[in-house]
Amino acid sequence: MIINTYQDALSYIYSFIDPLRKGANNSTEAIANLQRVHAFLHALGNPQIGLPTVLVAGTKGKGSTAVMIEAILRAAGLRTGLWTSPHLSSYRERIQVNRVPISQADLVALTARLRPQIEAFDPEPYGRPSTFDLGFALALHHFRQRAVDLAVLEVGLGGRYDATNVVTPLLAVISSISYDHMSILGSTLAEIANNKAGIIKPGVPVISAPQRLEAAAVLAGEARLVGADLFLAEEGGVVGPTGCMPYPTDPAPGRLHGGFQRENARLALGAAALLAEGGLPLDAQAMAAGLAVAEWPGRFELVPGTPAILIDGAHNGDSAQKLLAAIRAELRYTRLILVLGTSRDKDIEAIVAALVPAAAAVVITRSTHPRAMDLDRVAAVASEHCRGPLVLAPEITDALAHARAMATPDDLICVAGSLFVVAVAREALGLAVPD
Repeated sequence: MIINTYQDALSYIYSFIDPLRKGANNSTEAIANLQRVHAFLHALGNPQIGLPTVLVAGTKGKGSTAVMIEAILRAAGLRTGLWTSPHLSSYRERIQVNRVPISQADLVALTARLRPQIEAFDPEPYGRPSTFDLGFALALHHFRQRAVDLAVLEVGLGGRYDATNVVTPLLAVISSISYDHMSILGSTLAEIANNKAGIIKPGVPVISAPQRLEAAAVLAGEARLVGADLFLAEEGGVVGPTGCMPYPTDPAPGRLHGGFQRENARLALGAAALLAEGGLPLDAQAMAAGLAVAEWPGRFELVPGTPAILIDGAHNGDSAQKLLAAIRAELRYTRLILVLGTSRDKDIEAIVAALVPAAAAVVITRSTHPRAMDLDRVAAVASEHCRGPLVLAPEITDALAHARAMATPDDLICVAGSLFVVAVAREALGLAVPD
């Protein structure tokens, strides 16, 4: 394949999707996956070596935390890299420098330049790189080309065996841990936490959001095992081995709404304080300025109107509960009209139990993603909790139309359950940035 255009580059990147590939079934397979990434990056010149990074893991809030850390660094005058996934409107969102997505031209040039090395990579014995592996490698090379001072990397899945865990960061960050991807990460909170804890490295400080006891014990045990100082971003400050350090400024995210974002802001602020202790030029003014401007579309994103529409990517039971709590605490409305769609690998029972009983009407929809859950399956679960009309609408644009038809001007329409559903909803509402 010759890579001359942006579409050529995307087609090449997506050609590494293997529909038959499944998550690792055991630690041996998981270790092999990480070994593959090491070997692949070695074949591409080890772009991760010498690149200063912050690595952010967690079940919920890791993307929000990552963008807040990035915004603080940028407010201090540092040149930043940002790797996140998945994207909402454009693949280029995943790879950003100073919060600007990689240009089409740069993605084309980078993919074309690295293609000979990618094609020369011997997949034995670890297997062919995944699309995620390739995208991450492209991001690292782009960050090196643009000479970023520090790259903030969001873990894709889990932590211990994720492709991003090939780096040795300046700081490891772990946001709230709850139940998600249980078929891969484990069925208990301790198993999930153990996977997240894998980003903790010897001698590298780690800061965590407050966790449930089961998860907190796992993180503390891992930190002791590898010899890393563990810090906690508590309400009153950063608690570490030598005591409590007050936050340098108020942990208030200016543009990121929802009470749960204050927890993420405390984590980002604590991370910045630790980076400052490590020598980075981050003062309280930069921290406040960064928190004030950080943005993360599709997370408690309110679209004004009559009725107003709230878009949120909540896709597990814990995040759905936090979403509803934030709606009740921060928004005024008469009735809640829920537009819900999710993926097959999610705990639909927990999501439904958290959101559907609060809704006066529910519209079930789905994205076009291959993992999207069938409408009938979601509807069967939702019907047990629904106290009003239940409508099935395969197309998200139709789902929004149904919701608007049922709503009064004072009602609130909430779209939730999947970032893939959120992405299409934002496009339908004219919020997506053209690619």
